[in-house]
Amino acid sequence: MITKIPQTPENIVAFKASGEITKKDYENCVIPEIKAKVNQFHELNFLFYLDSTLGDFSLGAMVEDAAIGIKNLINWNRIAIVTDQASIRNFTEIFSVIMPGEYETFHVEDLENAIYWCANGNEKD
Repeated sequence: MITKIPQTPENIVAFKASGEITKKDYENCVIPEIKAKVNQFHELNFLFYLDSTLGDFSLGAMVEDAAIGIKNLINWNRIAIVTDQASIRNFTEIFSVIMPGEYETFHVEDLENAIYWCANGNEKD
């Protein structure tokens, strides 16, 4: 399931993924929010808190995730990935080399700092 993280700065869209992630999660939650933010700000500051493993993503969810990336390619600004899973952190670091925008990974305990970075481009002092 993907849920929107409430009470985040207006210029970011933030989600938490936990348990099984499906195509419908993207269609009903992620895509409408991304469209609204891109229309409002013309760039995308995106935070994804992964409390799931890559194995929890259905094939449809993976396809939707890739499609979002391609459709909004020129709009990506800052992308914060929050997880304690080394495999996801490593994948993000490799993936960030070929995708536009700034990418940072944060441990779960640093969620507040990840939100701040995603909104402002720097970390709290």
